[in-house]
Amino acid sequence: MRFVIVTGMSGAGRGTSLRMLEDMGYFCVDNLPVSLIGKFSELVYSGTSEINKVALGIDIRNGKALSELQTILEELTIAGYTFEILFLDAQDDVLIKRYKETRRNHPLAGDGRIAEGIEEERKRLVFLKKQADYIIDTSSLLTRELKIELEKIFVQNREFKNLVITVLSFGFKFGIPNDSDLVFDVRFLPNPYYYEELRKLNGNDREVQDFVMGFEAAHRFLDKLTDMIRFLIPNYVQEGKNQLVVAIGCTGGKHRSVTLANKVYGKLKEHTDYVVRIEHRDIEKDAIVKAH
Repeated sequence: MRFVIVTGMSGAGRGTSLRMLEDMGYFCVDNLPVSLIGKFSELVYSGTSEINKVALGIDIRNGKALSELQTILEELTIAGYTFEILFLDAQDDVLIKRYKETRRNHPLAGDGRIAEGIEEERKRLVFLKKQADYIIDTSSLLTRELKIELEKIFVQNREFKNLVITVLSFGFKFGIPNDSDLVFDVRFLPNPYYYEELRKLNGNDREVQDFVMGFEAAHRFLDKLTDMIRFLIPNYVQEGKNQLVVAIGCTGGKHRSVTLANKVYGKLKEHTDYVVRIEHRDIEKDAIVKAH
């Protein structure tokens, strides 16, 4: 029997996760009253049911009864019922944005501000987050990326690795990305911009990639950078970091940085089980600026 309690911040993807788990063969029950969790657990563990994978959704809508959950979880443990807790989280500004986009009210906000409801919810759920076996921060996860993470944990039974790595190319003339954790400058490499046949292309084009990677310094940089990132990843995970943004910049963010970011992304995807994303922030900005 695999019994998963799915909880977390409102707007962080709890409902979406339950639907995904249902598609993965889990029997899902959403927002069961806290007082019935004990009876429900007895039923699914009785041996009379054919159900062997259960996901139980619990959220702040249980109101004051949520405070009783700690005692109930302790009783389940004493009774020998094993369970796992999946906690979905997201940054406050992301949650606020999601609420505004959907025009929904936060369940604890009432007539007040969304931010106040989120703050109160965090206080009430802190005990669950501390006990969680898996904490997934969905702030920067696409829906398909969340599904992949859930499949790894609850279908493939792979070791959970709560880290999203974003490899981000950018142009220094447009400013360093303010969410960068690591920033690298590749302006030491020859610039394709000064070659007429390459100027209008970008680092996603083979011609530019061949030009940039035609220099030994580019290969040495790539090898040393990826080795360092692989060394840093487990240390960041141990520290509790769940997002890592590796920013690679050149002058305009169109040629050299895009090429190297793509190469770093490819190597990390090949050699790690973590979620790895690629983003080219400024790849089209030169065209936009010139148009104006």
